[in-house]
Amino acid sequence: MAKSRLELNFVRLLSRCEAMASERRDQGEWRLEKFVRALEEMLASIKKDISKPSPELLIEYCRKVDFLKGLLEAEKLPSPTEKALANQFLAPGRTPTISKERTPVTKTVHLQTQARYTGEMRNELLEKISLSTNSSGDLYPRKRKGSTSDDKQSSTELDAMLQHHHNMQEKLAEEMLRLTQNLKNNTLAAQNVIKQDNQVKTCISNVI
Repeated sequence: MAKSRLELNFVRLLSRCEAMASERRDQGEWRLEKFVRALEEMLASIKKDISKPSPELLIEYCRKVDFLKGLLEAEKLPSPTEKALANQFLAPGRTPTISKERTPVTKTVHLQTQARYTGEMRNELLEKISLSTNSSGDLYPRKRKGSTSDDKQSSTELDAMLQHHHNMQEKLAEEMLRLTQNLKNNTLAAQNVIKQDNQVKTCISNVI
């Protein structure tokens, strides 16, 4: 069935929004939010249109619009950890929006944001460790002007410094392990949501 003019405009705007989501780097991008709201309105009209697309295609449209909405909401969260967890719940589209795409842009965007949030989490943890290390100045060997440092004291201070860094590295590893487990649990939850979505799609197909 040929697409209606409304659906064609929707697909064009959807493709534009996906491209913007792939390129955007700052949180001050207000145009994407405005366009996604327009997509929601157009999708609501498409559902009421007498020449609306197949149920399977409608589900795909809904999935892609919901993904873009979720992406915008995740960007507004205060911490990289919260953003990464929210990102895990997002379900990108399964089919390309336009024929020249080999893979759905939303899938690429999902992987990009996942990698970015993971990097931000790591940087946040390293920054905390750095601040903690700097606040523990007594653990670092001090340079003594005008005198020779006592070998035993220097060795003790060096051991203390190395132990401190070792403890910080263990803390980082434990935190990353905890975050990884949380991401894994949320991924399983997201898979269950997708499974339920597929069941709904199957039911709709059977009814039609």
